[in-house]
Amino acid sequence: MSRRGERELPAEPPVASELMIRQKCEAMIYAAYGFLRQFPKYERHVLGAEIRESLCQLLRLIVTCNKRYHKKTTLQDLDVELEVLRSRVRLAHGLGYLDMRRYELWSRMNDEIGRMIGGWVRSVQG
Repeated sequence: MSRRGERELPAEPPVASELMIRQKCEAMIYAAYGFLRQFPKYERHVLGAEIRESLCQLLRLIVTCNKRYHKKTTLQDLDVELEVLRSRVRLAHGLGYLDMRRYELWSRMNDEIGRMIGGWVRSVQG
């Protein structure tokens, strides 16, 4: 509650220009960096670096798609990069660097972003 005559500030400032898929991708990046810190030291700089590179490329392609007028090929590149990230995460789980709980959480985030990309592709094609 505020005093008389004072305006209350919103809890979060509204950002109209930011896409929901971008927000989800950034949230996944924050979580992934925490997961990657748990990798063994010798894999942090190999597989961990490749995963970080895929995450950054995914975010870059999302921003590029948002800014381009013709989005079809960039959306295809975005879909391919998400699949590359999925395979790297699956590999990290298979090698024992990610426990089941973290793997499930990361897979759910990947699936949610994949569904958003699919909807974006359908809206561009239609």
